[in-house]
Amino acid sequence: MAQQTTQAARTVPTRFRAAAHRLRRVTPHDAWRFAAHWVRSSPGTHIWLAILAVTSTVMALVPPEARSYLLHHFSTNLVELHRHPIRVLIGSAFWIETPSGFAFYAALFELVHAPAERWLGTWRWLFTAATAHVGATLLSQKAVFFGIREDRLPHSLAHAVDIGVSYGLAGVVGVLAYRVPRPWRWAYLAAVLGFFVHPMLAGGSTYTDLGHLTAALIGLCCYPATPVAPRGPARPPTGPRTEAEEVRTGRRAG
Repeated sequence: MAQQTTQAARTVPTRFRAAAHRLRRVTPHDAWRFAAHWVRSSPGTHIWLAILAVTSTVMALVPPEARSYLLHHFSTNLVELHRHPIRVLIGSAFWIETPSGFAFYAALFELVHAPAERWLGTWRWLFTAATAHVGATLLSQKAVFFGIREDRLPHSLAHAVDIGVSYGLAGVVGVLAYRVPRPWRWAYLAAVLGFFVHPMLAGGSTYTDLGHLTAALIGLCCYPATPVAPRGPARPPTGPRTEAEEVRTGRRAG
């Protein structure tokens, strides 16, 4: 046993040296091929990200008055949901309020959306993200409606800016729980639920905190959209052998 442990200890540095050697052999062409393959394997993620890059650039270049108009024009607040529900439910997913936050969301897209799309496939990934985005938006705005009606929230929230991609991200984070193997899945679930539940319990929560928690729960409900795990090889039947099978195997008496 001690000899095996020593051999294993010697193997680890050897593996690290081999990995480092392979990294040194990576050429710019290899890196380009990997990046191109990564983009092709998750086209929906990168089309969405490209649109966000364009809209963020527009937001950074236009005057403040035009920026405010665009934000309110695509916001899923109560007023716009009542007047133009389809436009704002779709359009709000392609804008972020602060253009400087694009790099942060780009990293999240690569870490969350791209692996999920590669795993689920483009259409099931899009279904999950869209369902979480729409469902969380409608439920959180319904909470705003009741809060205003009961004078617990200011009436100005009916015109508040409410855009962004975070609800779709939260939904995909939820469905990715089924990608994590057991027993680590339960630790992942605890971390995700703790992250989204904590603002609700800490006091001073907002309707966006409710929306994020709702989106994550919707993602967890999208288990039917996940790929079916491959089953093991079929076991041969254990019942009595037929006459033809016995003849083929040479086990029948002549």
